[in-house]
Amino acid sequence: MIRETSRAPLLVAILAAGCMQQSPRETKTVAPYGAWASPLTAARVTAGALRLGEIALDGGDVYWTEGRASEGGRYVIVRRTPDGRISDVTPTGFNARSRVHEYGGAAMTVHRGDVYFSNFGDQRLYVQRGGGAPVPLTPEGFFYADARLDATRGRLVAVREDHRKGDAEPTAAVVAIAVAGAEAPGTVLVSGADFYSDPVVSPDGATLAWLQWNHPNMPWDGTELWTAPIGPDGRLGARAKVAGGPDESIFQPEWSPDGVLHFVSDRTGWWNLYRARPRDAGAPRAGSEALPADAIEPLHPMSADFGKPQWTFSMVTYAFAGPRRIAATYTQNGRWHLAFIETDSLRWEPVQTSLDVMESLRADERALYFVGGSPTAAPVVARMTLAAMEPEVLRRSTSEPIDAAWISTAEPVTFPSPHPPAPASSREVHAFYYAPRNPDYQAPEGAAPPLLVLTHGGPTGATEAVLDPEVQFWTSRGFAVLDVNYSGSTGYGRAYRDRLKGQWGIVDVQDAVAGAMAMVDAGKADGKRLAIRGGSAGGYTTLAALTFHATFRAGASYYGISDIEVLARDTHKFESRYLDSLIGPYPAAKDLYVERSPINFTDRLSSALILFQGLEDKVVPPNQSQMMADAVRRKGLPVAYLAYEGEQHGFRKAENIVRSLEAELYFYGRVFGFTPADRIDPVSIDNLR
Repeated sequence: MIRETSRAPLLVAILAAGCMQQSPRETKTVAPYGAWASPLTAARVTAGALRLGEIALDGGDVYWTEGRASEGGRYVIVRRTPDGRISDVTPTGFNARSRVHEYGGAAMTVHRGDVYFSNFGDQRLYVQRGGGAPVPLTPEGFFYADARLDATRGRLVAVREDHRKGDAEPTAAVVAIAVAGAEAPGTVLVSGADFYSDPVVSPDGATLAWLQWNHPNMPWDGTELWTAPIGPDGRLGARAKVAGGPDESIFQPEWSPDGVLHFVSDRTGWWNLYRARPRDAGAPRAGSEALPADAIEPLHPMSADFGKPQWTFSMVTYAFAGPRRIAATYTQNGRWHLAFIETDSLRWEPVQTSLDVMESLRADERALYFVGGSPTAAPVVARMTLAAMEPEVLRRSTSEPIDAAWISTAEPVTFPSPHPPAPASSREVHAFYYAPRNPDYQAPEGAAPPLLVLTHGGPTGATEAVLDPEVQFWTSRGFAVLDVNYSGSTGYGRAYRDRLKGQWGIVDVQDAVAGAMAMVDAGKADGKRLAIRGGSAGGYTTLAALTFHATFRAGASYYGISDIEVLARDTHKFESRYLDSLIGPYPAAKDLYVERSPINFTDRLSSALILFQGLEDKVVPPNQSQMMADAVRRKGLPVAYLAYEGEQHGFRKAENIVRSLEAELYFYGRVFGFTPADRIDPVSIDNLR
């Protein structure tokens, strides 16, 4: 359904190719907001746009994945050798991307120069030995992700989905796959749960740990951490639950170098870091009975989140930088921070860095590796030695640095949102505000800028204060932007996340409306030129805001949901019960589904709408956007609909990213009454007066 794939890395090249190096004019030109000329053209999206992904260490070599808009969104594994040479590992014709849980992640692993990866086209596991051609290890009909090497036994341990029944829900299992010999689907080690992730083998090869959960839970609602000994035949012995349950979310189990099991849990209301005491971890107990509370040790309790919503595999927020030291990242107030924890003394050492550590933290005894960014720096793959503690950029998602004169930096704002779902609920809501910024232009005196409210996907997700070129695309043309972490977003503790339970389509919409009006009241936006945009679940919030409120004059929905009742009957396994918690079990709560579906209330619409959709989207089927476009057209309101062949959930092809940005700008220009400075091919808009 629901999660919008990260937009910033696909669009970082808007700022590339020297576009930010031109000198500002000595005298500013006076022009209406929205009509400012900007060097951040959508056409530059293809100039080196990279979606930087998971990192792996192998001896002195560093590997990472990068999605390339210029290659149709293909994911390539890249290697950097100790002498600084960077080269592609994945040959043309292969795409290192998994579809397990539909959102994938953790598509590659590396060991002693051998690279193992899931290929998007057929979802088979392949191995490349010594830089040779990929050789399949598994047959078709199965999807694989999160593979880890069990070096003791010469095999991979991975999460597998069995898709041989076609449209039926795939069955999940943890399997072992031999890295030598004939193709085989793998030997099942663990099965019976609806979902699995993070199968990790202990350093001595004696124990397997993993996460599992069942419908209707999502992994940020409730998961279980299990362990089992690995027998001489490679199969598992008696299984035992370490932690977790339907109301406790466990995240990223890891073994320390000396074999102590660590994990993140939100048992206190915040995702904090814990370890199972060595003397208790193997104590006899009933298989489904978790360790007692005093056998689980918190490493540094605090009101901060060390975890993330596990939309994809192999989300990593901590790593062992030696046998007695942990490098950990955590988020507070929308910003990611870094600290070290000494495992013997539990000494806490915060670290100030020029980059937020955002994704895929890896470490050895010499350095940390991560994907990072900041309010003035787009994402990079970085290396930071433990001696110098200053990030060194290994790979940029943009080709050149950005002149600060063009960057509108995030201003954290907090505002009240009315009508809480319960009298005792606090509805303080968080967001980031970006003011218009263009060193060559200024608006007429007394004018206020149009405001574009952004609603992130998920809805269990978050927006961050890292340089997002898509935001800069708008601010450099004279738009103000409000990026809202509405109720239900992560990074503010479980209570904030749980506000959305049973209230999706209500509190998220109220928060977006309240944020827009707060900016108007503060003089930061023109109340007559308010627009809202979002993708996937954010697209639903956008459509609901336009339908059930009269605040916004225009909106843009990217692969958004218009009929949540249809979605409840027509989506993939991972999210097929997600709506149970967001709205209520279907069909028992059918009335709520009808009441909150914008498609059923188009008579209330009074705003212009543009919709964008990939025609191969398996998460939000194309009929969702088509139905809404048809209904708005019948209502006689301005509407445009752009659908793209070959696109799935989240656009990856450069030409479609370019066209979408330009079309959206053109649409707002026609609705708000300004002429963009850009040369844009016209968009067909029905009912435009």
